[in-house]
Amino acid sequence: MSTETSKETLGFQTEVKQLLHLMVHSLYSNKEIFLRELISNASDAAEKLRFEAVSKGDIYEGDSDLKIHITFDKDAKTVTIEDNGIGMTRQEVIDHLGTIAKSGTASFLSNMTGDQSKDSQLIGQFGVGFYSAFIVADKVDVFTRRAGEAITNAVHWSSTGEGEFTIATTEKAGRGTRIVLHLKEGEEEFADGWRLRSLVRKYSDHISFPVLMQKDAPMQDADDEEGEKTEVAAAPEFEAVNRATALWTRSKSDVKDEDYTEFYKHISHDFTDPLTWSHNKVEGNLEYTSLLYLPEKAPYDLWNREAPKGLKLYVQRVFIMDQADQFLPLYLRFIKGVVDTNNLSLNVSREILQKDANVDKLRSALTKRVLDMLSKLAKDDAEKYSTFWKEFGQVLKEGPAEDYANREKILKLMRFASTHTGNSEQSVGLEDYIARMKEGQEKIYYVVADNYNTAKNSPHLEIFRKKEIEVLLLTDRIDEWMMGQLFDFEGKSFQDVTKGELNLGQVETEEEKKQQEETAKQLDGLIERIKPVLTEQVSDVRVTHRLTDSPACLVLGDYDMGLQMRKIMEAAGQKVPDTKPIFELNPEHPLIVKLDQEPDEERFSELAKILFDQAQIAAGGQLDDPSAYIARLNKLLLELSA
Repeated sequence: MSTETSKETLGFQTEVKQLLHLMVHSLYSNKEIFLRELISNASDAAEKLRFEAVSKGDIYEGDSDLKIHITFDKDAKTVTIEDNGIGMTRQEVIDHLGTIAKSGTASFLSNMTGDQSKDSQLIGQFGVGFYSAFIVADKVDVFTRRAGEAITNAVHWSSTGEGEFTIATTEKAGRGTRIVLHLKEGEEEFADGWRLRSLVRKYSDHISFPVLMQKDAPMQDADDEEGEKTEVAAAPEFEAVNRATALWTRSKSDVKDEDYTEFYKHISHDFTDPLTWSHNKVEGNLEYTSLLYLPEKAPYDLWNREAPKGLKLYVQRVFIMDQADQFLPLYLRFIKGVVDTNNLSLNVSREILQKDANVDKLRSALTKRVLDMLSKLAKDDAEKYSTFWKEFGQVLKEGPAEDYANREKILKLMRFASTHTGNSEQSVGLEDYIARMKEGQEKIYYVVADNYNTAKNSPHLEIFRKKEIEVLLLTDRIDEWMMGQLFDFEGKSFQDVTKGELNLGQVETEEEKKQQEETAKQLDGLIERIKPVLTEQVSDVRVTHRLTDSPACLVLGDYDMGLQMRKIMEAAGQKVPDTKPIFELNPEHPLIVKLDQEPDEERFSELAKILFDQAQIAAGGQLDDPSAYIARLNKLLLELSA
């Protein structure tokens, strides 16, 4: 028996203490996940060793048969998970088992809901799977030796999950990691061969390394010391409990839906089923197999563009790296999956990936696969596609600017709220819009606003309601930026209804256009009176025919920055260009008629400024001087009530 040296007691990182407390006292609804997480970690360790062995063949130490062992002892109430993977050094043990990297723990804790079943599903997603051992164990021992290290440089880590752990140097003949769980009182069900086998088959059947468990040893005859015949247990034999074949290499007809969903949970550490997946094998000049998944829920760090993302990369079935982000564009960063190719060398690195022409070919092919998968989902299951769009639609909106080659495909996947549906749900596709366009309509009309109510009640929509022309209502923060990258779809150009002069094309008759010109001429005098009053606030004043109920509105120039984008840039501390809107008047509104007849120039000026401020508010803007607006309005109310 080896003697332990360099033994020390260390405290857990503060967040780990909180996490362990949750594990021990809260997350009991799905205790069995501990085995899934520990087997998954063991599988990762084996894959890392196999990759490192590509350039260092002697790291196998004469044992290249990678596997995972699970044993149990009913009397001692222990369960042991052991692998012959990469193992850990003393410092790696402290780093990985005493702390949690980056902001994973804080994010995990902030995402806790109080619902045990939901909270337990977060464990793997946040990279804290090892600690799930404390759900069923009151003490955990870890014995590990890094491949290539001396037998005497092994490490023994031990903790009861209370707030500290001990770590010591020991001896370990074989490389890899052995985790011994000392089961809590009442958790003896896990020290059972049938129970453990069923959990391996349920959660880890897809693991590409054999998960071995001891067969029930039959009794056999033997001679005792006195030469008498007696029965003793035969030498233990181990058998693989799982299939131990890489799932993506199997024929699609041989893989059940349950197998696909469990494999997704393994690679994504997500507990919910994926919305859909695409499994493809391609042969020819570019040989690869891909298994791509569309999650149901957005990850907690979706909007952190620096967060880990990408596919698991294998070359000729040898694991190369996690989160290989070169194979999909950033706007598809939510896709999970595996790509296995024969067109890259085994010693590939992230730097080499950036220069390899085959990577560009794979990226193009996989991007097309994902877009085809989304198109199929949109066509076959509108409800599931709606779920996807609510979670990931804003990310997909980055696509048209990022991926010009696939712009048309991406635009077909877009969904918007619209005046046609009468609700805030983003369910209208551009193809649907074009199919409903009025005869003679040449443009796709849209309005951008901070929220749905502001958009649907915009005064700019009044003429469109009268003419029964559909308008898209855009309210996501990314929308104005996105529309600035778009020019047309299927030959129809996009038009922001709040910018430029309104031209409904052939939807308006020649007679209507002639009538509008005559009406505008009649108000030339009013226009000239208003211009000097609002010279500091507006670039121009003109008559409009886009309004039916409102007296006035503000219109931007064709190339001016919209209000939503200005707010975003200002909030980020960015300087925005100085622009003035155009003030448009509804010639048929009673207030405009009364304003035209007002003889008192001071009163005329006050009324004009009130109308301007109201138009600013209706557009979703903020007044430069709210108190002045209130004073003018109160003065007017007093005069009317006198």
